[in-house]
Amino acid sequence: MSSKSPVRRTAATVLAAACALGALGACSSGSSKSTAADAGSGGTTTISFMQIMISGTQKSTLVALTDAFQKANPNIKVDLQYQPDYGTLHAKETAGVAAHNPPTIGQVYESWAAEYAKSQVILPVSQYAGSDKPAGLGDFYQGVQKDLRLPDGKLWMWPFNKSVQVIFSNQNMLQAKGINPPTTWDEFATAAKAVSGNGVTAISVDPGTTASPGGGTILFQALCAANGTPDFAPDGTPQINSPAAVQAMSYLADLKKAGALAVGTNFPGETALGAQKGAFDMSSAAGYYFENQAVGGKFTLATQVLPSGSSGKPANVLSGTNIAMFASASKAQQAAAWKYMQFLASAESQAQWSSTTGYLPVTPKALDQMGDFLAKNPYMKTAAGALDYAFAQPALPWVAKAQGEEVVALQKVLEQGTDPAAALNAAQQAAVADQKAGQ
Repeated sequence: MSSKSPVRRTAATVLAAACALGALGACSSGSSKSTAADAGSGGTTTISFMQIMISGTQKSTLVALTDAFQKANPNIKVDLQYQPDYGTLHAKETAGVAAHNPPTIGQVYESWAAEYAKSQVILPVSQYAGSDKPAGLGDFYQGVQKDLRLPDGKLWMWPFNKSVQVIFSNQNMLQAKGINPPTTWDEFATAAKAVSGNGVTAISVDPGTTASPGGGTILFQALCAANGTPDFAPDGTPQINSPAAVQAMSYLADLKKAGALAVGTNFPGETALGAQKGAFDMSSAAGYYFENQAVGGKFTLATQVLPSGSSGKPANVLSGTNIAMFASASKAQQAAAWKYMQFLASAESQAQWSSTTGYLPVTPKALDQMGDFLAKNPYMKTAAGALDYAFAQPALPWVAKAQGEEVVALQKVLEQGTDPAAALNAAQQAAVADQKAGQ
């Protein structure tokens, strides 16, 4: 993995092409018209897959998997269409639909899929799989299964690259203080305060911007859920000033006041951890490569799932994308693309994908084939287990904008000293306005 952008999810691009999407319904009839690439010589069906796996092991592994698929299916050709980042990907997919020339399948975030489905420019899985509960669906982790459905309850996507948040830590620093890995957020706060001082600030976070919420905002969201109430209800209703949210924001404010939390930009937790100026960093499990690179062997890098909150249960935030099929695909392309999608999500493919890219396998069956990798990277099995309960934000148009209100609240509290309840009340009011405007 040579670039951080494909791995580290933000919400910056969620609504990047929203203005164009409103007209997409008129651009696609959902018909199965043939394209020039549909059938080549010898009855070959060509499908295109638009994605951002443009470099490093992400690209080489996707190419290797695709080559293996084509070898096993000589009548199917897969055209891998690379884009440099998620923002460009979203814009290209949207432009392709408008021009009646989208890819056969493409990487999508949940909110993109919601807009595409609303405009009828992607197909529900049942249309090309013959069932809303196709074979293989039950093999995925529970959180992954839930993530494939939109608020209408229909299955619109198939999994591709998934991750959750984990805590990276300086094991040597913790052991020197006699601290065991914290299993609750209260224990984490105690540990963070104990290791801070003498040039060390336990954890550094970046709230992000209103257009691109960062790791600090994701931490706040995870804390809300761990305290019993996610920041958004399943129907997208903001719950940003719930008692659980106020508790979460007050927790972060207390760490800041105690000198155990700092605010920065551009992955400040990773930088501080690597420089031995921090003890912890919360980041995507798929970012293990970068954390390990920052550490550079200076100390033992430990990894654990997020602790439990006041609800007594752990919570985690699901990241990564799925695959959706565009409605202009012909019947032959639908059949070929579905076969390819199932191949990419198979246990064998996921074992190879996860072992080389750092993304989590979407099915626990893949772990059975990753013995050597797991022996050297035990974090993977622990992190993958969180896929059973990790959640993604509701795939509704106003949620991405409303998350920006959380960023503002975090900035006010952590950088300006605003009262947590007051900041969250203002954020809730703004988020409700975003909801009304987006319905």
